[in-house]
Amino acid sequence: MSGRERVLGRVRRALADVPRDERPYEEVIARDYLREHGQRTPAKTADLLARNLADYRALVHRCAPGEVAATIAGLLAARGARTVLVPAGLDPAWLAESGAERVEDRAESTPGELDLVDSVVTGCAVAIAETGTLVLDGSAGQGRRRVTLVPDHHICVVRVPDQVVASVPLALPRLDPARPLTWISGPSATSDIELSRVEGVHGPRTLEVVLAGAE
Repeated sequence: MSGRERVLGRVRRALADVPRDERPYEEVIARDYLREHGQRTPAKTADLLARNLADYRALVHRCAPGEVAATIAGLLAARGARTVLVPAGLDPAWLAESGAERVEDRAESTPGELDLVDSVVTGCAVAIAETGTLVLDGSAGQGRRRVTLVPDHHICVVRVPDQVVASVPLALPRLDPARPLTWISGPSATSDIELSRVEGVHGPRTLEVVLAGAE
């Protein structure tokens, strides 16, 4: 029996005597707290997202929806990327102008193989302005979690204003808690006790965000 099976078995035993008619957690906890700090127009919300992403050292680029392909091609070229990982369901138009070799996201790909890929391009499920956070849920165009953690360069496209919300409480109703959610606030970084910052330890060293549709 694996460790996972033992843990899940303990959870099942702990829940065995919980009455089926017990009120669910969502009904017991009041949700009347403040859901957004102030009121902003969609444009100002996108501006806040851009500022907070940059504060986390992400590189932010704005473009019109029709300029996504050219923007991504320019970012890959500037990076010198020869290969780019393509999650299933990614809009093919996004890479139409890139000359980089496309690598398909395969379930059998090993971490070592993914580490050889220069860049990965994904979409996202939602972007949170107040925290500068991108949330990926593994659906079409976003790939599995490890494809956004192993390659050293991640380009994420956010559709503005459709995928941008002001706060975490406004983001949660858009997300399915049963899906594998990955919350990203800037490139991977960690600090030791002396606050020496090291990037790329447990994720991409460089995160570039394309805000498509932002004015």
